[in-house]
Amino acid sequence: MIIIHTMNDNHSQHELKYKPRWLAPLLRDAVNDHPVIVLTGARQVGKSTLLLQEFPFSDWRYVSMDDLEALAQAKKDPASLWAGVSRIVIDEVQKSTNLLTAVKIAVDSHPDQYRFVLSGSANLLLMKKVTETLAGRAVYFTLNPLTIGEMRNLSPSNLLKNLFQGKLPEEKDIASESMVLFPLMWKGFMPSLLYLQTPSAVLRWWEGYVTTYLERDLRQLSQVEALPDFQRLMVALALRCGNVLNQTELSRDTNTSQPTAHRYINLLETTCLIQRLPAFAVNRTKRLIKSPKVIWTDPGLASFLAGHYDPESLAASREAGGIFESLVYLHLNTLAQLMVPKARLFYWRTVTGKEVDFVLEWGRKLLAVEVKLTDNPKFSDTETLRLFLGEYPETSAGILVHTGDKIKIMHERIVAIPWQLL
Repeated sequence: MIIIHTMNDNHSQHELKYKPRWLAPLLRDAVNDHPVIVLTGARQVGKSTLLLQEFPFSDWRYVSMDDLEALAQAKKDPASLWAGVSRIVIDEVQKSTNLLTAVKIAVDSHPDQYRFVLSGSANLLLMKKVTETLAGRAVYFTLNPLTIGEMRNLSPSNLLKNLFQGKLPEEKDIASESMVLFPLMWKGFMPSLLYLQTPSAVLRWWEGYVTTYLERDLRQLSQVEALPDFQRLMVALALRCGNVLNQTELSRDTNTSQPTAHRYINLLETTCLIQRLPAFAVNRTKRLIKSPKVIWTDPGLASFLAGHYDPESLAASREAGGIFESLVYLHLNTLAQLMVPKARLFYWRTVTGKEVDFVLEWGRKLLAVEVKLTDNPKFSDTETLRLFLGEYPETSAGILVHTGDKIKIMHERIVAIPWQLL
């Protein structure tokens, strides 16, 4: 049995709750020019819902590899999944990567006829077989958890585009737009969480999420010998959110071998739960740290794994700054993906400990972003931004993201902005 959904027979509860995603127009544009679109993202970020709700994908045949009969069919006769149609969405495709060869044959034989969207909760770009099979045929997108703008049904901000052009926002007070940071950050940004009203409901949701991830997704993707060891490593990484990755220290603290720790980190990245943010590598005059920095895709998951079971615990914790960084990263990364081509994100740190939390690179242009858990940013908070601007004069602007409600010009090329503006 193939599961086929159209706009009319889709799950009615999602029609009431669906928040239009900023990535959808890019997917629509890409499908005009490319035979295969690959959409990845962590479990529960809303990939299936987007594809079932957004035109034209809502009118395509939808097949999920979660359906055991469809999965068996994909193994025996994958081309039969799209018999009689030329537009098809195949969801949870990481469970049956053998059907990618059939997709390749279909688009090579009839390049103007077929259009495929392959979706899954594993980053297929990190899966060697996928990239080899679809080389030159596919374009890749990642759906992140919801941004605050998507939650509010707003259009994407032009902030990054303006900043890359050197246009700083005007000074003003945005107190009327203020939101309470820690409850939002603690709860998280997965679409299902929007409609949960009580802290206990949120905690149960994250508990179920982690259990499902450990017992289902991991077992399908890889042999994990000891789930408790893996969960211990997840907790250790949550406590290090926003920090430079020290794999030796991590394996020691979790009592796992370095190769095992390395493999587990790769799995967390492949399943889109963490990002390894590379170091900005253009070395001018200072010796720079080269190890990546670890950022969790959803600050709510990092909070839960770190043992913060209420917003007050998170606010008082030493992890609060790093988890706030992950919230800022979520929004910067989403906006960066809307640019064509996508802006790339890095961090910058010297061996003496001077660090800029995020560096965005778009062509020959750079943006430097510092994140401070303060509602009253001071000139002294811009020290590393000024250092970076001195090292890289081609930088369009420096941005200090803070928790207050005022946009303040701190320097001719540095602006302090409230986190809500992202």
